[in-house]
Amino acid sequence: MKEDTVKVAVIGATGAVGQRFVQLLANHPWFRISALAASERSTGKTYTEACNWVLETPMPEEVRGMPVVPAEPNVDADVVFSALPAELARELEPKFAGAGYPVFSNASAFRYEKDVPLVITEVNPDHMQMVELQKRSRGWKGFIVTNANCSTTHLTLALKPLHDAFGLDAVFVATMQAVSGAGYPGVPSMDILGNVIPYIGKEEWKLETEPLKILGSFDGERVRSAGFSISAHANRVPVKDGHTEVVSVRLKTKASPKEIERALREFKGEPQALGLPSAPSRPVVVMGEPDRPQPRFDLMVENGMATVVGRIRECPILDYKFVLLGHNTIRGAAGGSILNAELAFAKGLL
Repeated sequence: MKEDTVKVAVIGATGAVGQRFVQLLANHPWFRISALAASERSTGKTYTEACNWVLETPMPEEVRGMPVVPAEPNVDADVVFSALPAELARELEPKFAGAGYPVFSNASAFRYEKDVPLVITEVNPDHMQMVELQKRSRGWKGFIVTNANCSTTHLTLALKPLHDAFGLDAVFVATMQAVSGAGYPGVPSMDILGNVIPYIGKEEWKLETEPLKILGSFDGERVRSAGFSISAHANRVPVKDGHTEVVSVRLKTKASPKEIERALREFKGEPQALGLPSAPSRPVVVMGEPDRPQPRFDLMVENGMATVVGRIRECPILDYKFVLLGHNTIRGAAGGSILNAELAFAKGLL
């Protein structure tokens, strides 16, 4: 590992999202894991001893013997990645930011604060400027940048090129969300096998709220909402990884199916222009098969960092409808946060 890499800590490192951070940060060209932090019951143990590794690839060799340290703002790191649950994030993340750490959080605790960026790198990279306002208003030496809810991330990546090209007036979305979205061990098998659960706490509110901030415009002082309406239904389904969403949109400007498809296919953003290490070459991938995308076959397109769209067709109620698929714990969680940190690094904020 190069000596000039940025030292990073993962707090909440033993949980499912924390493990995904560790997996994705292993052998990263810019970032080097220097600290793994977790709760009191894990501190003092090696990461191997403290962590019930649940991911599909082996635990990275370089972290196996690393000691787990307390989640306190004296960790040996330049940057902090937070995989904390929301209630702990509300308490601990400001302590890290106040102590001078840039905090890239997967938690929902601060997503809706007026001075906290809620960033999807291809969609609203300019919102990263909000950290200077945040530091002034809160008296922090560091800052907090959040990534979006997993289902919001993939919905908004698909909406962005349509909003830019044609304007959005109304959006309907119904999700079919994987059990891993509930963390490990997810949803009890007796609840989910052979079943669909038509409720996920606060999920519909997040889907109806977060895209409006992310697609809104930052005027230097606050984000002005994107202003269109969203109606969401959230459902848990017996799929391990990968959120599927069926979406209908009403546009402000008329468009043909080919124009819709072209806007999605050609969409790229700053991560692609800057060549960020975790950036997919195609943030939105369009499939032409009538029965795709499917989690079993398409989840790892672009290493799980893309939103995969298919079945683009006219909608008899709104204008167009389509299906999208995205990896909920890679791009929808840890991977999105790492990409936010890469963008901040490239912009000289770290």
